[in-house]
Amino acid sequence: MPKNKKRNTPHRGGSAGGGGSGAAAATAATAGGQHRNVQPFSDEDASIETMSHCSGYSDPSSFAEDGPEVLDEEGTQEDLEYKLKGLIDLTLDKSAKTRQAALEGIKNALASKMLYEFILERRMTLTDSIERCLKKGKSDEQRAAAALASVLCIQLGPGIESEEILKTLGPILKKIICDGSASIQARQTCATCFGVCCFIATDDITELYSTLECFENIFTKSYLKEKDTTVICSTPNTVLHISSLLAWTLLLTICPINEVKKKLEMHFHKLPSLLSCDDVNMRIAAGESLALLFELARGIESDFFYEDMESLTQVLRALATDGNKHRAKVDKRKQRSVFRDVLRAVEERDFPTETIKFGPERMYIDCWVKKHTYDTFKEVLGSGMQYHLQSNEFLRNVFELGPPVMLDAATLKTMKISRFERHLYNSAAFKARTKARSKCRDKRADVGEFF
Repeated sequence: MPKNKKRNTPHRGGSAGGGGSGAAAATAATAGGQHRNVQPFSDEDASIETMSHCSGYSDPSSFAEDGPEVLDEEGTQEDLEYKLKGLIDLTLDKSAKTRQAALEGIKNALASKMLYEFILERRMTLTDSIERCLKKGKSDEQRAAAALASVLCIQLGPGIESEEILKTLGPILKKIICDGSASIQARQTCATCFGVCCFIATDDITELYSTLECFENIFTKSYLKEKDTTVICSTPNTVLHISSLLAWTLLLTICPINEVKKKLEMHFHKLPSLLSCDDVNMRIAAGESLALLFELARGIESDFFYEDMESLTQVLRALATDGNKHRAKVDKRKQRSVFRDVLRAVEERDFPTETIKFGPERMYIDCWVKKHTYDTFKEVLGSGMQYHLQSNEFLRNVFELGPPVMLDAATLKTMKISRFERHLYNSAAFKARTKARSKCRDKRADVGEFF
């Protein structure tokens, strides 16, 4: 199809503007649901004046560093929405880097502030942009588009709007995940984001089972296949297998009991083989998934019995006390910490409660299901997780936090730490660490001189 025909193809939604600057397109934006002819920026529009005017929109760091604090101190809701309209327009740009930066900028904004009404009006336009970037973009652009899709569903929560997004983007995400010719990094990100979108928006139980099977077909390729082999060697695909395993585990927590029983029978005796993988992240993912499976099994049957308990606990205990010299110290420290908790969960049915503080509230993570769910959403939202725990009704329902706590402006101001105060605090902490290291080095030097 000729290029001029493609540009005149109608798209859903109305905030995608025609040729012209981002500001002009943003002013002409209409509510989602109306149909307009969407045209990417033309060569004439890519003038120095136009691009300098829009360059501020395509900088994702403007939303990533300070989050909602900057909006309160230096701008208004209108300023943010104006910038976001410009970023939405830039997702149609000819430059792949500009499109990627626009996607990342929107994602960072949605991760740091609740914008439900704004997104609700433009969800069709955003979905079209994400769909286009997933289909035609390269690795980095696909990753940015998938990440935006998951944050978009987190903003909207469960409901018909998220279901429509999943129905449109789900088949594309699944195709990329299963495409052996696609970038491993893109497939990895799509697996995580597809799992999150299904967790939030899936309304069809058969589609949920199909998604579980899709992830199973990927991570089971890492299972130990030959009886005479004791170690699983990692491959470039291992990162994809890890993301698929974690996404599968997340979705298993929302499955009916009968389906959970089937999956336990299928994987309980094969999953421990992943503990022998030479990739520390795979070992940790397999260990945490096993702990969660034990928790689900014991929730269904309080007297659940695992046949190979003795051999499994031996492997877990070895990983919890691993001292192999050929492994990096950081990896060993991380692995030992995780597997001490996994061993306690399997042997003693115990979980070390964690406390998450956000604003004036606290959340207690007291089980593996809640921990895995929290870790997954934190991976997607990053530093915006605490803000969403305070303000996002969907996440508050997931973690049983109740309605959002309403705080007046005076209380918020007393809780907030200014950028200058943060700088002073970080500087003091850095000086303290430097001083402690210097003292330690001096002691070692004195001992060396003594001997």
